[in-house]
Amino acid sequence: MIRGEGRIVAALGAVFVTLGGIHAALRGLLFDETAVTYYGVLAILIGAASFVVMLTPLPSDEP
Repeated sequence: MIRGEGRIVAALGAVFVTLGGIHAALRGLLFDETAVTYYGVLAILIGAASFVVMLTPLPSDEP
């Protein structure tokens, strides 16, 4: 089990960034706002990558 509570909280923040990016990308697609769509996709990529990095176990996380 990962012991880094701070990393878990940061991963939760990354999930919310990803959800916001999905919202922005869909809004941009629905209302034909190209810039909003691009920023939404960028937020999705950054949020998903941050989530994976934050929950990757480190050697110091040994039980």
